[in-house]
Amino acid sequence: MRQASSTPATKPYQPGIFEPVPPVARYVLFNLAGSGVTPDDIKQALTRLTPLVDGSDVVVGLGPSLIQALGVEIPKLHEFPDFSRAGVKVAVTPGTLWCWMRGSDLGDLLHVTRKVQKALAPAFVVRHAVDAFRHAYKEGGHGHDLTGFEDGTENPVGEAAEEAAFAHGLGEGLDGSSYVAVQQWVHDLDAFEALGDQDKDHAFGRRLADNEEIEDAPETAHVKRTAQESFDPEAFVLRRSMPWMASLQAGLMFVAFGNSHQAFEQQMRRMAGHDDGIVDAMFKISRPVTGAYFWCPPMRAGRLDLRRLGLGVT
Repeated sequence: MRQASSTPATKPYQPGIFEPVPPVARYVLFNLAGSGVTPDDIKQALTRLTPLVDGSDVVVGLGPSLIQALGVEIPKLHEFPDFSRAGVKVAVTPGTLWCWMRGSDLGDLLHVTRKVQKALAPAFVVRHAVDAFRHAYKEGGHGHDLTGFEDGTENPVGEAAEEAAFAHGLGEGLDGSSYVAVQQWVHDLDAFEALGDQDKDHAFGRRLADNEEIEDAPETAHVKRTAQESFDPEAFVLRRSMPWMASLQAGLMFVAFGNSHQAFEQQMRRMAGHDDGIVDAMFKISRPVTGAYFWCPPMRAGRLDLRRLGLGVT
C-alpha cells in the first residue's frame, strides 16, 4: 500500500500532506473514551500508534482538547471558531484525534483503520469515519469536486507550498508541523444542477469547460471570496480536499493545511460575509456540517515527533 513519496525523507513534515491526493482515503475522527482517561493512558496510546504512522499512508492530527488533556501547549493551536452569522451557518464540531488514511484500495484502508483503532484503544474510540475518493470529472482529469470543478487550482507549489503549509522558526518539535482545518461539506446537487451553465460558472468564478478564471464574475463567486493573494497578509493554504459519498449524500471533505490557522480564518470569514456582508455563492449549493482544527506533528527519524508532548522518538 506504500505510495512513492515526492518528498525527500529528510523533510521534517508528514509527507502525505505535501503529496497529491490519493485515489481513495478515509478520514477517521477519534474521541477520548471518557472522563476517566488519564494523561498516561493517552501517552501510552500515542506510543502504540506511532509505529503505524509513516506520515504518508497515515497522516495524524491532534486536537486542542487532546493537547490540553496532556497539560502541554502548542503555540498557535486553538479550537475552531464560530464563523456563523445571520443566514450563514458554519458548523463547529471540535475533534480530539484525526487520522487521514491514504491509499489506492478501500479494503486496505479498512484494515489500516482497524490497526489504528486497536492501537489507540481503550483510551480512544471512533467517533466518525468518512470514505473519500479522487474524482476525475472528465477523461484525463483529476482532483475535481463532484460539481465537476477542479479543486485546489490556486494551490501553491514547491517551496511556496512548504512555506504555506508548515511551521518554521518555532523550534524543535514544532518546525515541520502543520495546522489543519477540516470541514465536511454536504452538497445540494439538485440545487447545483438546477442552475444554468453561466450561473454554475459564476458561482465558482471559473468556467467548467476549461477551468479559466472569469474576470467579470460576480463578487459572490467563490474564487473572488477566497483569492489568497487579495488578503493582508496573504492567505495561502495547501488544500488537500477530496469528494466523499455515503448512501445518497455526497460532498467535499475540505482539508486545508497551513503554518498556522490564520490564513484559513481569513478566507472563512470573508466567505461567510464578515468582511463586507457578501456571502460566498458556495453556501447556496453546499453547507459545512463539521468544523475542527488539528495540529499535525512533524516527523523525526521516520516517526512522529512527539517531543512537545513529552514523548520521545524510539
